[in-house]
Amino acid sequence: MRIIIVGAGEVGSSIASSLAQTHEVVVVDRDPERVEELTYSLDVLAKEGDGTSLETLEDAGLSRADLIVASTDVDESNLAICGTAKTVADPFTIARVKNVDLFETWKRSQDAFSVNFMVCSTAITAEEVAQVVGLPLSVDVDRFAHELVQMTEFEIVEGSPLVGQTIREADRTDALTFAAVIRDDDVVIPHGETTFAAGDRVVVIGSPEGVYEFALIAVPDEMPDDVHNVFVVGGSEIGVHVARQLHEQGVDVRLIEQDERRAEEVAELLPGIVVLNNDATDTEFLERENFGKSDTVVTALDNDQKNLMVSLLAKRLGVKRAISVIESEEYRDLFEAVGVDVPVNPQILTGEEIARFTREQIAEKLSFIEDARAEVVEIEVDEESVLTDRTVEESTAELPDGVVIGAIARGDEMVTPRGDTRIRVGDHVIMFVEADVRERVLAAV
Repeated sequence: MRIIIVGAGEVGSSIASSLAQTHEVVVVDRDPERVEELTYSLDVLAKEGDGTSLETLEDAGLSRADLIVASTDVDESNLAICGTAKTVADPFTIARVKNVDLFETWKRSQDAFSVNFMVCSTAITAEEVAQVVGLPLSVDVDRFAHELVQMTEFEIVEGSPLVGQTIREADRTDALTFAAVIRDDDVVIPHGETTFAAGDRVVVIGSPEGVYEFALIAVPDEMPDDVHNVFVVGGSEIGVHVARQLHEQGVDVRLIEQDERRAEEVAELLPGIVVLNNDATDTEFLERENFGKSDTVVTALDNDQKNLMVSLLAKRLGVKRAISVIESEEYRDLFEAVGVDVPVNPQILTGEEIARFTREQIAEKLSFIEDARAEVVEIEVDEESVLTDRTVEESTAELPDGVVIGAIARGDEMVTPRGDTRIRVGDHVIMFVEADVRERVLAAV
């Protein structure tokens, strides 16, 4: 497939990196430095130019393109790119937007704006944060097979009852599979005697109820096993949508916004949610509002430095969990090093969503793990699959090392795979797959 990606920022570069190995990728950007950097760092053809220009798109090979991805930082430019491409050719068009109103308009009439598929970074970020807030210790959550199956990555913190336990000891539910343990940057396929250590991240796949039960087991005594009250700091678009989703989940949400006019706007947008007009670094104000006693604080301010400052203050005041929206992936390690529990990057989430969509022909759905070093993949089993009419034990023997069959969705039921579970045509199989064996696995299944 020939893919033209317009915009070589964090989103565009992430998409290009994910797709370059299996597709012919051309990246277009106005910035000559970005173009030069991509030329040397990825196996792609990088071109300097304005992607809204028909001449630029034609120079990038528009007539032969199967897919156009518009991923600049400007919504209107992305819509213009898709519209321009459709004037002389008929590629499948994907546009990244931040504005939720544009996204809602497109959903009402898909293919509006000459866009075949639209990804709204604000909406998917708010959804990610809301899912993570709902599960203690989770750092990543995704759902498969029409939400019958859930993949969650948990951090095993100091003081967790799981520290020192083996997987065999921790496996207290029939609705869960332990897919991987991430330890010191290594991805380990676990076995029954694998022992949990503080700092491990464990990837589990199972029913939402089974995953939630495991979350409660993993929580230290001093942490809340359920989230009742959350502060959202920042009345940005993402902040507003996070607050709304949490409120709809029954969480007591309060939002802090320093700008008086914006605070008034947010209060109108969020009936039923308390909006506080104040500086979130004012410790006297925070103490009056019992900020430090909240279960979780989500920072969604307009830059990473402010988010870091408020997150650190929240932890110092006693908040159990800090989640921060970050604009630059370069800051992720810093945020985690100083105690921010979950940094969430809208650009990376958007890039993953677009890359995920382009690969749906092979994998119905996938979720990236640890900077794409592994994936959780959902496939539908057909007559040609190596899995057909084999037990899980037999299927695993046919697949490379680095694969775990985590769950099977059969009709409206989830089946927890055991060695003698037989896989049938039509089953949806959710597998953990290490990146270096991905192509071999998908070719077989």
